[in-house]
Amino acid sequence: MSLPGSTRLPVGNKDFTNATVVIIGAGISGMCMAIDLIKRNKCYNFVILEKSSSVGGTWHDNKYPGCCCDVWSSLYSYSFEQNSKWSREYPGQEEIHAYLVGIAEKYGLYKHIRFNSTVEEARWDDEESKWKVSVQVSGQKDSEFGNSYIINSDFLISAVGQLNLPREPEIPGLKEFQGKMMHSARWDWSYDLKGKRIAVIGNGATAAQIIPEIAKEASHLTVFQRTPNWVIPRGDAPVSALQQALLKYLPPLRWRKRALQMDFREGFHDAIFDGDSDFAQLIRDWCTGLMKTQLADQPELWETLTPTYSPGCKRVIITDDYYPTLARENVNLETRPITRITENGIEVEGAGEQEYDLIVLATGFKTVDFMYPIQVYGSGGRALGDIWNGGAKAYYGMTVEDLPNFGMFYGPNTNLGHNSIILMIEAQSRYLNTMVGEVIRARQQGLTLALKPKPNVLEEYNDRIQKLLRESSFADPNCNSWYKQDDGNITNNWSGTVIDYQQNLSQVQWEDYIAEGSGKYVVVDKKPSRIGRVREETLLSDTSLLIGAASILAAAGGYLLVRTRLTRAR
Repeated sequence: MSLPGSTRLPVGNKDFTNATVVIIGAGISGMCMAIDLIKRNKCYNFVILEKSSSVGGTWHDNKYPGCCCDVWSSLYSYSFEQNSKWSREYPGQEEIHAYLVGIAEKYGLYKHIRFNSTVEEARWDDEESKWKVSVQVSGQKDSEFGNSYIINSDFLISAVGQLNLPREPEIPGLKEFQGKMMHSARWDWSYDLKGKRIAVIGNGATAAQIIPEIAKEASHLTVFQRTPNWVIPRGDAPVSALQQALLKYLPPLRWRKRALQMDFREGFHDAIFDGDSDFAQLIRDWCTGLMKTQLADQPELWETLTPTYSPGCKRVIITDDYYPTLARENVNLETRPITRITENGIEVEGAGEQEYDLIVLATGFKTVDFMYPIQVYGSGGRALGDIWNGGAKAYYGMTVEDLPNFGMFYGPNTNLGHNSIILMIEAQSRYLNTMVGEVIRARQQGLTLALKPKPNVLEEYNDRIQKLLRESSFADPNCNSWYKQDDGNITNNWSGTVIDYQQNLSQVQWEDYIAEGSGKYVVVDKKPSRIGRVREETLLSDTSLLIGAASILAAAGGYLLVRTRLTRAR
């Protein structure tokens, strides 16, 4: 079938099964990498494999009631695509997803994305210096065209993140429940909550967003708490039309707002990293004061809701309405252990069976199982499971021993407990694109280049950050968190501030990498490639800011005046 005036496409599968770069995941990380491929490397020969039906990653998958970001909206956006139209200081899931859809449209990413495409295996071919990526196609119609294929690439990027695989609790009888059960990351909006008896297992960041919303509909709600959390107020508020206009037409004001928020969040790092610091004690007092104020009539809950561990050992909860919800007549806080799930509800130690219509599992994700369930094989067929025996580790959370031409976003030891992860993602994208650029240059000369971190460099780096992490609040033995493995090894969190990380990634030290292939001379003995970083902390004084804003206003006023005179002259 052909259309009048159309150009006939060549028959063949070479373009479909070969790409310079394959990116797994079309969330914030994957799209950032793709945009930088276009902007920094002028590379358009890339494919993004996305298992879902839309872009957005975690902001597409998580659609539970009350889902929103716990980072200010001005800070939770790309530095190169700051949004002046956020409706609230803390945006909701739908607004964030719409922002990301707009980014994908603006940069023409949709033509590079293959939706409903799950990566099952990625295998490095030493002879060809290429990745062989096995893809399974889902979706009833898409799979009719071919349900699996292999795509080859010079470079492989994992942008699957840490928050993509729901974790179910290990509770006896979990599959026996005859009522409705759903994980927070797989919310079923067809289920009517009104008048239902609901149990929420978990009380972390996600649960603290869900509970206030579903409590409004439930006839009775029980919150099952294992460990209390430190809670600070969100202070959420609408962004007025006036402020939106000022942020749009006066860029210095937008930059300053973002910079001040960056400064505050960076300063918060000390409180969550060092549990013995004065700042940490200030956080304790702040949280305790909030709890006692919002639960003034429920003093019997104060001790139950006060953590015994340092702020930062678990993620600090940012919410305005969690405590007030616990004070509702139809809400009960249950701290006794769950012994099993029954056909009709939950059996509680010392209290027998409690019947429920719905059980919500707000139990987080499989965060320490990086890349799971994708099977990855590197040089010599070495499995990633073997490489990571004893715990996941990567050079600055991005490049992995014996995985040539491979990079990952939001990998081991890159999670933050205090700031916007997008600030880390952009630094990672610039660094990885610098590596990709050298591989592309080698290919353009008909040569091959394979880069992987030197084992001793990676080991020294990991030892250095683990030493810092062992001395931090993250290692507090008084709490369990998704930051660490069962043996206490911290595989998720970064050991410093965002600025520390950005500075470390401001240049690529080629001597840190093993270069192989006929084009290895491209980087052997090459001086460090300086990338720089986006400086978003406060750099300008208030006086400079006012002068800048005044200059813009003056320029705008002058333009309007001239335009008015020209119009009158006509």
